Amino acid sequence: MRRVVIAVALLVAAAAIFIVGRSISAEPLRLGATGTRYAATVLVNPPTTGPVTVEVLVNSGDADTVALSAVMADMGHAMPEVAAREQAPGRFVAEGELFPMTGAWELSIRLDGPAGEETLVVNALITG
Repeated sequence: MRRVVIAVALLVAAAAIFIVGRSISAEPLRLGATGTRYAATVLVNPPTTGPVTVEVLVNSGDADTVALSAVMADMGHAMPEVAAREQAPGRFVAEGELFPMTGAWELSIRLDGPAGEETLVVNALITG
């Protein structure tokens, strides 16, 4: 029993170090998703609550429009969709408040283009 308690304590400590380290880090959160029509890489900078800048790089497919929305299903939170503007072919940027609180969020990336509409979903841990 004592070994189980020690193992759980070590896991909790490791998770805390990971979360604190992510919140101190200045690097953007980088997430990728692949669907049947599109593939995209998402950069959340900074990965924090409040206003954020999210860059969507369309790696596969020809998207004309991109929009983002976030859901924290465990807490019943859903944020309104934020439209991204095209900065260059295959590069879209959205700015707004997607994550009003820390925790695990599902970020939906809705892409539309000649191949049709598709929504890709990535999981984002927002720590600060």
